Amino acid sequence: MHVITKEPSFTFGVEEEYLLVSKQSRDIAKDAPEHMAEECSCITDAGQIVPEFLRSQIEIGTKVCSTTPELRNSLASLRKTVANVANKYDLAPIASSTHPFAVWHEQQQTNKERYNTIANDLQDVARRLIICGMHVHVAVEDNDLRIDLMNQASYFLPHLLALSTSSPFWNGRNSGLESYRLSIFNQLPRTGLPEKFVSWAQYERHVNVLVNAGFIEDSSKLWWDLRPSSKYPTLELRIADVCPLIEDSICIASIYRCIIRMLYRLRKGNHRWRAYSNMLIEENRWRAQRYSIKEGLIDFGIGKVIPFPELMEELIELLHEDAIFFDCEAEIKHVRKIIDRGTSSHRQVTLYNKAISEGATELEAGQQIVDMLIDETTKNLDKMLADNK
Repeated sequence: MHVITKEPSFTFGVEEEYLLVSKQSRDIAKDAPEHMAEECSCITDAGQIVPEFLRSQIEIGTKVCSTTPELRNSLASLRKTVANVANKYDLAPIASSTHPFAVWHEQQQTNKERYNTIANDLQDVARRLIICGMHVHVAVEDNDLRIDLMNQASYFLPHLLALSTSSPFWNGRNSGLESYRLSIFNQLPRTGLPEKFVSWAQYERHVNVLVNAGFIEDSSKLWWDLRPSSKYPTLELRIADVCPLIEDSICIASIYRCIIRMLYRLRKGNHRWRAYSNMLIEENRWRAQRYSIKEGLIDFGIGKVIPFPELMEELIELLHEDAIFFDCEAEIKHVRKIIDRGTSSHRQVTLYNKAISEGATELEAGQQIVDMLIDETTKNLDKMLADNK
């Protein structure tokens, strides 16, 4: 086993993508001002707010954080900045992985070299990407350890997806899935569960085959659910939908951070999480995409579906030591609140069905969902920022 000479720092950060919507029509702002991200960046540190693939999208990235209050403050500040700047143009951000009624082929792409290359390579597969996600980085500075922990952490990806779902609608229809975003993203190459590697050197050899063949420029074009970041010495969680309620985002980020430390603890004690094939993990990935927290996931050890609340209680106990270490016990236990009230996808579908039953048209029901998402995306931000002063 590769010898680790220094414990990871486990610092962490979050990237979130938002859709920009018109406050009047509640449709996606297809021609949002191209300079909006630049205007936001004048208020924040450089690079924290940037354009995304479509002009109707914007991406934020928190500072590198050592504590949960730091993360909460950074995330709240960035959301508020985007909301304030968007408001000047009668727009608003929604932290939702799909829009309830927007049409993909009406969107305009951001004119940026990287995005132009992607659009040219992937054509309509890329142009359908009116989807947003949340990425969580946790620092694991040792390259080989990062690969080892990636191999083991894959097991928990369906659990984290299930907690985050916010994309039940696509092109004005209830898809019947809680995370339709994943169906769209799966159409891209180099997506899905990460491959398993025995070392960093083996990982690099595989990446270099694609780079040397001219298919990709670097490992940033590996869009797996979990990957070694191409920019930072971090293990980057990518499977999650973006959450409108900021406390849900912080809960998921905290759980992921604790999972990474728990797996490191096991390794220090000469133990490791049992390895399961991608074939089995894919089944739970699908169940999370289809049902979110409602129908349970498979416990591969006993070969049975276990209700999601039971799985989360086991996970809370498993991560207890790590939650104490990071002082995030309350954030980990917030998972119970997510289970009690449902994820964003459940709230969206419930509101839609209620509106239709009361006589609303499909468009009016979709507009009500957007109003809810606008409200939830900026809910309690001022209080959070005041409490963290």
